[in-house]
Amino acid sequence: MKAFPAIKMIGSALIVLASLNAYAQTSDAAAPAAASESAQPTAKQTKAANRALGRKVRTALSKTKGLSVANITVRARGGAVTLAGSVPEQQQVDLATQAAQGVAGVTSVKNALTIRPVGQ
Repeated sequence: MKAFPAIKMIGSALIVLASLNAYAQTSDAAAPAAASESAQPTAKQTKAANRALGRKVRTALSKTKGLSVANITVRARGGAVTLAGSVPEQQQVDLATQAAQGVAGVTSVKNALTIRPVGQ
C-alpha cells in the first residue's frame, strides 16, 4: 500500500514538469513575434527620419556653390527625395540633382524643378 502514495507523487511531478515545459514553449514562440513587431518603425519614427533626411538634403543644397535654393522645396519619404520649385537656369537643375544624390540615405531623386529666369 505504500506504493500508491509514491505513484501519486511521481504522477504529480510529471504533470508539473509537463506544464512547465508547455509554458516555456509558449513564451518562446511569442518572443519572435514580439521582436518582429518592435523591429518595425512606428509612424512617428518614420516621419522623424523623413524630416531628418529632408534637412540633410536642404543643407547639402545650400552648401552647393552656384545653386540658388530660394525657390526649392525638398520632400523626403523613405529615402526617396523630391525636389520641387524653380531655378533660374538648367545648370542649377543638374547641380541640385547631383547634390541631393550625394547625401547619405538618399535612394532616389525625383527632380520636379522648373526653369524660371530671375524676375519672372
